[in-house]
Amino acid sequence: MPDFALETRLGAGRGRVVVGVDEAGRGPWAGPVVAAAAWLDPAILDPALLGQLDDSKRLGPTTRERLYRQLTAADPGAARVGLGAASVAEIDRLNILEASLLAMARAVAGLGLEADAALVDGNRAPGLSCPVETVVKGDARSYSIAAASIVAKVARDRRMAELARDHPGYGWERNRGYGTAEHRAAIARLGVTPEHRRSFRPVREALNISL
Repeated sequence: MPDFALETRLGAGRGRVVVGVDEAGRGPWAGPVVAAAAWLDPAILDPALLGQLDDSKRLGPTTRERLYRQLTAADPGAARVGLGAASVAEIDRLNILEASLLAMARAVAGLGLEADAALVDGNRAPGLSCPVETVVKGDARSYSIAAASIVAKVARDRRMAELARDHPGYGWERNRGYGTAEHRAAIARLGVTPEHRRSFRPVREALNISL
């Protein structure tokens, strides 16, 4: 389970603003990559909320949605979140890793706080104006990264549900753009949409193009 040890080591609670950053949607064949940044003050934040934070993949959809609403509605003195995204066009132009890092930088900018340090899930750091510490499996180790992982996951799932209404038949409201059998069959039947990542091999193959 995550805790606040990494944040504390970097000075959180002693006048330093330490934020957690995570992304959702690197692997799907369609849709944007979405990142979130989170700042928490455990001295003020509801302990019942804090104790439920975890890697978003370990939580069910109903729990994620509830925690998302609580985090985004929290007193700004207790918690703040920022969102950032990189579009399909940016993913195809930059590559998915660079687009993910761009989304992370946008999420931190969206916090409305000047961060003194950032804890970033994974092993690659986005370009930020503050020092960055990467943390492998950070969403299971840090409260701030766990909060960011929940916000990013729910925000992206909601966006894919919206895109599913614009592009019915692909099952994005269920598969979130990942390469499921349902999604693959829909591409074969319906073709490729503007929301598909043409830099991803299965989409290129469907279009019979090479990069």
